[in-house]
Amino acid sequence: MTQVVTKREERAKTWRRVKEYKWQYMMFLPAAILLILFSYMPMIGLIGAFKDYRIGFTLANSPWCGWENFQFFQDAHFWKVVRNTLSITVGRMVFGFPAPILLALLLNELQHQKFKRVVQSVSYMPHFVSWIVVAYLLESLLAPTGLFNQVNRMIGHAPVFYMGRSDLFSPIIIISGIWKDIGWNTIVYLAALSGIDPQLYEAAKVEGANKWQQTRFITIPCIMPTIVLLLTLAMPGLIQAGTDQIYPLMNTANMGVAEVIDIYVLRNGLQQGYYGMSTALGLVSSVLSLGLVLGTNKIAQLLNGEGLW
Repeated sequence: MTQVVTKREERAKTWRRVKEYKWQYMMFLPAAILLILFSYMPMIGLIGAFKDYRIGFTLANSPWCGWENFQFFQDAHFWKVVRNTLSITVGRMVFGFPAPILLALLLNELQHQKFKRVVQSVSYMPHFVSWIVVAYLLESLLAPTGLFNQVNRMIGHAPVFYMGRSDLFSPIIIISGIWKDIGWNTIVYLAALSGIDPQLYEAAKVEGANKWQQTRFITIPCIMPTIVLLLTLAMPGLIQAGTDQIYPLMNTANMGVAEVIDIYVLRNGLQQGYYGMSTALGLVSSVLSLGLVLGTNKIAQLLNGEGLW
């Protein structure tokens, strides 16, 4: 009886809290509805990974096919697509993830506040430029008659077809991604740096620590929770290279290295009509992404005792 009364009291306390903060919950309601509509309800379509879906049928009346849609694991071309994806995503992680941290540390050391604001504003403005516009700029700059090849001719080098070189495609994708998002990602680290107690640096100066030692033993440890948080959230990017950046830059010359998992799903699903196989591949990618997040969070907990949860 005591336990029943306790549960009733807890429910009553919960409803009192809801009534007390009803307007705060009302502000949260639109975001919750959008999350349910666009993130949870589409998960019903995952059953298409186990059905032989065709145009004219519904998921309900499509016949079950078991694991037949997962036959892409036996396709040699699929594993080439996986290699293409990893060559881009690993490069992004190795070079792209530390870039905003380095920029934030450099901006944090600037004493001229006006110049610091100008640099920060200029660095995050490319984030608001569409990838279609960026692709057009790259095509113009790297074309045989573009600015880069004009410089090559001026210094006596032969023109280079940059967008047709398979060995240059991944570096172009990685560098353009860093250029576009480095300033925007720096904002989070600058916010974390602003929360560091200045007395820590004053004490370090008294002890004779130079700038590098202050950065190594004070700055980096203080922003490490933020780094771990963003690294954990970025780990699914190892599987998802994205179509918005890569697809506009694809052509017949670089197709062999430009086709990544997301574009592989797009081609087989929307263009060729293999909806079941594309759904199955999307399901596998989602499961792997979840595993990467959980694994990274667990490793972070083991190393420094901190994680997302």
